[in-house]
Amino acid sequence: MNVTTLIIGFVALFAFYVHAFPSITLKAAANGARCEKKRCPFSESRTKERRGAINTTVFDAETQLVDVCGQHAYVPPNFAAGDLRGPCPGLNALANHGYMPHNGWGTLTQYVEATNKVYGMSLDLGTTLSIIGTVLDGNPFSLNPGWSMGGPTNNTNLLGSLTGLLGTPQGISGSHNKYEADSSPTRGDLYQYGNDQLLQVSQFQALYDLQADADQPNYDLDVLLQHRKNRFRQSVSENPYFFYGPFTGIQASQAATIFIYRLFSSASAEHPEGILDREVLKSFFAITGQSGRFHYNPGWERIPENWYRRALGNEYSVLDFQNDVIDWASRSPELLGVGGNTGTVNSFTEVDISDLTGGVYNAKTLTEGYNLSCFTFQALEQGSADVLKGLFSDITAPLSMLTSQLEKLLAPLGCPQLKSIDTNQFHQFPGYNKSYDGYGAGVGL
Repeated sequence: MNVTTLIIGFVALFAFYVHAFPSITLKAAANGARCEKKRCPFSESRTKERRGAINTTVFDAETQLVDVCGQHAYVPPNFAAGDLRGPCPGLNALANHGYMPHNGWGTLTQYVEATNKVYGMSLDLGTTLSIIGTVLDGNPFSLNPGWSMGGPTNNTNLLGSLTGLLGTPQGISGSHNKYEADSSPTRGDLYQYGNDQLLQVSQFQALYDLQADADQPNYDLDVLLQHRKNRFRQSVSENPYFFYGPFTGIQASQAATIFIYRLFSSASAEHPEGILDREVLKSFFAITGQSGRFHYNPGWERIPENWYRRALGNEYSVLDFQNDVIDWASRSPELLGVGGNTGTVNSFTEVDISDLTGGVYNAKTLTEGYNLSCFTFQALEQGSADVLKGLFSDITAPLSMLTSQLEKLLAPLGCPQLKSIDTNQFHQFPGYNKSYDGYGAGVGL
């Protein structure tokens, strides 16, 4: 299948989402009070091209400046009142600025609209991520299906109908090995720290230090790839229960790092693709203070003033994300290694991809074309039924909701037919089997 065919397929898919969400326009909100506009920074020309970069020369200050005043002024969470915040800094910031409900529970549509409006995430990518969140971490049976960006809530006004649920939806903070994964760029591994939603200052410091001596700091994809490799190796060397699944490892943990630059960098006329400097990085990760003495304020993530989103019409799509994942895999093959530690540190063992997929893929074919994307999303599709059996009394509707979305994404790729994943191979990894305070065992993705 050639590139033209793939592009046509994704353009058709994008058109579907525009129809499905007619309330989302191509105009960023510019109403209400504005903070004082400042001169766009970073006047020097870019001298280095990144592999996998999305090229654009478009910048329009009026439509790309994100409003953080008036109804979108920053308001920190009130945890005593039940506000929810979790491991995703971008979602926490949306709630703190009123682009998402301040309580931290949002509907499927609200997540799609807010991430599109503020960060320039495309409708296809936003819808896919929100459906996964709703099905794996929320309540797909509600009249307004949604999910928590943090942990569980017992507020029935938010949850909606409890019919069909086998328990309280756990939110992203309770989605270990389903949606949230080990080796996060800033959050700790669950079985190493006892939680997976709080930033570990040492991990943020390590990321920050990668540009500590730069004349013009920019935490771009080259810098973030180095941090990604460092964190992977750190989990191998420090977490005896490290597990790296087909979806949670290759897709979800990569997204947590790639999105830092793709969605948090601030655009300008001189740098329309965006620059992510130290202060912007600190703001999006709720960090104050000076290097070496950083202070983390949980849930206090903030969109900076004078911050410019991606250009309208240059939204970050599923195809863009997959190109970034494939590019990183080509430059760092260790990030392709599905497996885990076997109960001690530095015992990482990879499973054989051919054995795992019944010969449909192998180590060589996995790196060809979009096979990596096919395999990881097919693994999510194949493994989701076992996960959902522990969440719902009847999995038919939520499973259909998830699989139909994945099939739409995979249709243009011409994927090989994968009938099953041999998850028995994962039982050698205690991080896959282990349960922790309500986190189910043996249900990793």
